[in-house]
Amino acid sequence: MTKVIDSVPKQLFIDGNWRDAVQGARFPVDNPATGEQLCEVADASPADGQRALDAAVAAQEAWAATAPRERSEILRRAYEIILDRREDLALLMTLEMGKPLAEARGEVGYAAEFFRWFSEEAVRIDGGLTRTPDGANRVLVMRQPVGPCLLITPWNFPLAMGTRKIGPAIAAGCTMILKPAPQTPLSSLALAGILAEAGLPAGVLNVVATTDAAGVVEPLLRGGQVRKLSFTGSTQVGRLLLAQCADTVVRTSMELGGNAPFIVFEDADLDRAVDGAMAAKMRNMGEACTAANRFFVHRSVADTFAARLAERMSGLTVGPGTEPGSQVGPLIDAAGRAKADGLVQDSLTRGAKVLTGGEVPDGPGHFYPPTVITEVSPDSELMHTEIFGPVAAVLTFDTEEEVVRAANDTEWGLVGYLFTQDLDRALRVGERLETGMVGINTGLVSNPAAPFGGVKQSGLGREGGRVGIDEFLEYKYLAIPVVDPRD
Repeated sequence: MTKVIDSVPKQLFIDGNWRDAVQGARFPVDNPATGEQLCEVADASPADGQRALDAAVAAQEAWAATAPRERSEILRRAYEIILDRREDLALLMTLEMGKPLAEARGEVGYAAEFFRWFSEEAVRIDGGLTRTPDGANRVLVMRQPVGPCLLITPWNFPLAMGTRKIGPAIAAGCTMILKPAPQTPLSSLALAGILAEAGLPAGVLNVVATTDAAGVVEPLLRGGQVRKLSFTGSTQVGRLLLAQCADTVVRTSMELGGNAPFIVFEDADLDRAVDGAMAAKMRNMGEACTAANRFFVHRSVADTFAARLAERMSGLTVGPGTEPGSQVGPLIDAAGRAKADGLVQDSLTRGAKVLTGGEVPDGPGHFYPPTVITEVSPDSELMHTEIFGPVAAVLTFDTEEEVVRAANDTEWGLVGYLFTQDLDRALRVGERLETGMVGINTGLVSNPAAPFGGVKQSGLGREGGRVGIDEFLEYKYLAIPVVDPRD
């Protein structure tokens, strides 16, 4: 374990070089399973952020002029390196973030796929040539990189969230500054090293980890040189960043919070629904914006579904992600665990019942048991809060109209899940859910080939799929008069 930590540079990555912070500051990275310090990394100041932006701006013109095939091949080489180092990257992620090794290996593969996907999209950036209706002008449309980008990633998927943003930026011809979450900087620093090894030119990607996110980010957004912000994180922080982008009209992509409904109709295949619930709830210990929060189950099958779900949840092995057989790792920190437990306790004071879990365990680490609660009051705090933990709250409903109304009664709209064997109902309800994505008889919607994103206060724009690269490209139109040689 020490070897994999030692293999990752602990400095800032600016203009193709590993550099100490200007002020020499460093901050600790802890293992959430033990509370022990893993290492220290360079802590960027606003001056370091500006150094990174200067490097990105200087590299932008040459990088934009690079042949699409060259950009594609760099991404393809990075994809292959990531897969070759799956075990080391998975262990690194488990140590700094807590997820079990089996799940971390899955994330490494998922992260790599974004590079493969966008390596293929890099050579398919299109344009067009038409004539105006009156025949007087040719209309030449081309697509060009938006320019230097600021990418801000969260701690819950530290490798995949990096590749999901870096991949399309590289493919489009944009330079960038990546600011990873301070809880999980090591995966991003390892990724920077991989891209440099794959041949990415100096200055195209710059990585600045910092404990002073507001101090580093705000002057970059207000300075007029950053032309694109891509942020994944909380809705609260997203609102602040949007305000900061307004002065210089920075183009934005926002992947924000979620409060996903999980709907089980009376005709659902309950075995499949429970499998889907486990995937939608327990991926990443529930620390995912796509995690199912509110389980709406038809009254006729609610008791059976809740009992089966509780049985599956209680059978999971909780422990450090590095231990063989561990299925549920720790939450990211003490605050995250306190939040999850606080939401459970609030629901209990309002009449909810615990089928399994619901108690903070003794011992080191930020562990919280998989928890199922029933008879949840609609006014419980967890109905209106993103849980970000392994807690499933089960409510009942009687009619389709009732459950659609309840599912949409939230400021968020990232993803919803529904289980039914009635195709007409699946399509009808799927269309009515106010979400950017819907899982029909599945608890997993994320895929590099699909457009990921939400509506309402869950965000702006889409990541992945054929449209993912659009966020990093601008349209330019050239008007060319048609000259008749006979004139």
